[in-house]
Amino acid sequence: MKRINNIYFIGAGGIGMSALIRYFLHQGCNVGGYDKTPSALTSALINEGAMIHFEDNVGLIPDCFKEKSSTLIVYTPAIPSEHSELSFFRDGGFDIQKRAQVLGALTREHKGLCVAGTHGKTTTSTMAAHLLHQSSLDCNAFLGGISKNYGTNYILADKSDYVVIEADEFDRSFHWLRPYMTVITATDPDHLDIYGTKEAYLESFRKYTTLIQPSGALIIHSGLEMKADVQDGVKVYEYSRNSGDFHAENIRIGNGEIVFDFATPTTIISDIELGVPVSINIDNGIAAMALAWLNGVSADEIRRGMKSFRGVERRFDFKVKTDSVVLLSDYAHHPNEIAQSVKSVRELYQDRRIAAIFQPHLYTRTRDFYKEFADSLSLLDIVYLCDIYPARETPISGVTSKLIYDNLREGLSKRLIHKEDIPDIARNEDFDVLIVLGAGDIDNYVPKLTEILSNR
Repeated sequence: MKRINNIYFIGAGGIGMSALIRYFLHQGCNVGGYDKTPSALTSALINEGAMIHFEDNVGLIPDCFKEKSSTLIVYTPAIPSEHSELSFFRDGGFDIQKRAQVLGALTREHKGLCVAGTHGKTTTSTMAAHLLHQSSLDCNAFLGGISKNYGTNYILADKSDYVVIEADEFDRSFHWLRPYMTVITATDPDHLDIYGTKEAYLESFRKYTTLIQPSGALIIHSGLEMKADVQDGVKVYEYSRNSGDFHAENIRIGNGEIVFDFATPTTIISDIELGVPVSINIDNGIAAMALAWLNGVSADEIRRGMKSFRGVERRFDFKVKTDSVVLLSDYAHHPNEIAQSVKSVRELYQDRRIAAIFQPHLYTRTRDFYKEFADSLSLLDIVYLCDIYPARETPISGVTSKLIYDNLREGLSKRLIHKEDIPDIARNEDFDVLIVLGAGDIDNYVPKLTEILSNR
């Protein structure tokens, strides 16, 4: 990396890519790239010094990025192989790496504290980064969501040797990492368009555990189906809400607060108060605190960090919270994530009428899990189902949101809608709590929903 002065990103607007862009800008490199569509994030990156354009056109690539000896090309797996800019660099013999390869290099240069898992990894890694950053240890961090504490997905520390990384299993990206320590939150099968079978998905996590450095540690959620396979010298800890080497005791939920005692293998840290008091954050918090505690963050620093944690945008993200109506946005896009999200909302708002607008993400995921999506959404009182967000995929015959709709429980209030219908739902429908669910572009409607429901 030392000889590289120019970094060009293909897929520059992705949340994970943007954190690397900010890292290399801070290193004083020339940074540029392409993305399909402008966004608030790409606008921010341009303002910070990145040269980004939005047309797949080799002629728009600045000359400095055509110097092969001093340029690194970073791309996301979502970019099609026939992309003309990617083809230009490939044909020219440039050094081309996936985002995960670059993160892997950083885990070789620093102490990588990584968080992997089907769900929970963004919140847990952002919590862990906050715990370390506000402690005497500090850290760098590359996160999969925008931290509400810092307004960014990248945390910089000039002197800390720690780097917190969200380890993504999509396309087996996390196999490039060499963690010093890692958390594994969940291994519910996902990305079956890549893996094909549940067994292949679990095998991918097993291989990931072999990459932990011998002096490090694995912190794994109790009861997972996968089998860890660590090197000699790697310590293995289990965690969960109720049991394991790290767990919660004396949980107190009430008056909008969640407080518990954090049990470690050798001590108990009393009175941990969650800054984002939702039930699922007990598990997420235990994992993040375990990572921090094993690296020397003190009890007082842990207690202070957990209380001051403000959450992640689009992760159980409250937008309106009044006596008459509540609106929150949640990135949940896997059936188990949705079930946990709804159960957490139900715990906070018992006896309230809870509705969700859900935009399925990917045709393949809908095809593979439509019955499980229906089961999770059936925990709600009202469901509004949008069309599938295709992301990187082309349509699959017979795969639409109606597959989920037809399997929702009897008696549930349900409607198939288009995104354009969303503002009218906020104006005209009867609910107490509305959750906007999905990983696609449905979040673009949240500002309008916030405006409408704030005045309701």
